[in-house]
Amino acid sequence: MDTPITEQKTDNMDAELRANILVEALPYIQEYYGQTVVVKYGGNAMINDGLKDAVIHDLVLLNLVGVKVVIVHGGGPEINDMLTRIGKESKFVNGLRYTDRETMDIVQMVLCGKVNKDLVTLLEKAGGRGIGLGGMDGGLFQAKRLTDRSGTDYGYVGDIVDVDPAPVIDVLQQGYIPVVSTVAQGIDDETNYNINADTAASKLAVALGAKKLILLTDVRGLMLDVNDENSVLHRLKVSEVPKLVRDGVIKGGMIPKVDCCVEAVRKSVERATILDGRVKHSILIELLSDVGAGTMFQ
Repeated sequence: MDTPITEQKTDNMDAELRANILVEALPYIQEYYGQTVVVKYGGNAMINDGLKDAVIHDLVLLNLVGVKVVIVHGGGPEINDMLTRIGKESKFVNGLRYTDRETMDIVQMVLCGKVNKDLVTLLEKAGGRGIGLGGMDGGLFQAKRLTDRSGTDYGYVGDIVDVDPAPVIDVLQQGYIPVVSTVAQGIDDETNYNINADTAASKLAVALGAKKLILLTDVRGLMLDVNDENSVLHRLKVSEVPKLVRDGVIKGGMIPKVDCCVEAVRKSVERATILDGRVKHSILIELLSDVGAGTMFQ
């Protein structure tokens, strides 16, 4: 039976649309081919199955077209779940997880053992090739105990003082996607430290000479009005950031994320973006389309 003409036209239109999308992506693929992109993976994109699937497929696709993809991940929800199972309450100080010795053991077990290997498995199932690395492997992240001017005690939370990207570079050269958990080797004590994932991603991007840093979040980006998602600032120069801080546009939990982007750009990363991980395929939209997404710093 012949296919109706209307269906043929629809199929042709769909095929043309897909072809146009690929043509639009071509110059961006050429731009990023052989370049390094560091993605901090977290938020809803890490716990919602549909979003998780979209992110993993985005990263595999980028890898297959020649982009050197590096994943840096935390795992707050999984850590909370494990602490609840053992009857231990999660405690936060100034937005950071207070990490006593028992909690540090749980953090290392969950991040390096469960979350890291689960992500490697998801990459493999999506047709990619991933290798998991703990931040302490090969001295990748080296840290000292975090202290601030107020003398606040965060427990075994570390401040990265050195990054040796050699283990990640070795994995990239073999064509794999490195999946890095944010636990660091302590250099001031016989311990490992819990590290903020945004900070770890930023410092690793600098050490790798990455072209792009992406921080996946649960907001559309930096907004002039937090109650108006249409007020997103899509592009910023790092020189504009101090005024936005003074004006109260950048505040609260957005400050450390913006600081990570600013530090990365000032230290040679070409672009850094705070990206809405709640949007399916937001990574591809940001990297391979004329539209872009989130707030880009340059």
